[in-house]
Amino acid sequence: MTGNRIRVLMAKPGLDGHELGAIVVARGLSEAGLEVIYTGLHQTPDQIVSAAIQEDVNVIGVSIYSGAHVGAMQKIMGQLRERGMEQSFLVIVGGPIPLEDVPRLKDMGVAEVFSSRTPVKEIVDFIRERAGRQ
Repeated sequence: MTGNRIRVLMAKPGLDGHELGAIVVARGLSEAGLEVIYTGLHQTPDQIVSAAIQEDVNVIGVSIYSGAHVGAMQKIMGQLRERGMEQSFLVIVGGPIPLEDVPRLKDMGVAEVFSSRTPVKEIVDFIRERAGRQ
């Protein structure tokens, strides 16, 4: 973390091309004073984890609209475990994720799951509360 500013990596894994939600959240986080690094579309789990390490972020935020949230997060969390970094980042995910999938994502190590309609302020508050306690 650079100074006292919370750094957030926003990522769009796989073939998901719907980035409006990620852009809205990234802008909201930035306007709230968090530093945001947006990786852009079509990132692999390895690219996401490598970018998080290289950018020295506190939070990995993953936006998934495609319905592939379970598989994508298994791969991302697996990459973090393989590198011994599963405790190094607060990992959050957002998108139209069915409620029945939330426990499975949290069992993988995801700190929180945000629906598509979550107010950005709620995401900001969660990050501020938890980012220092990975």
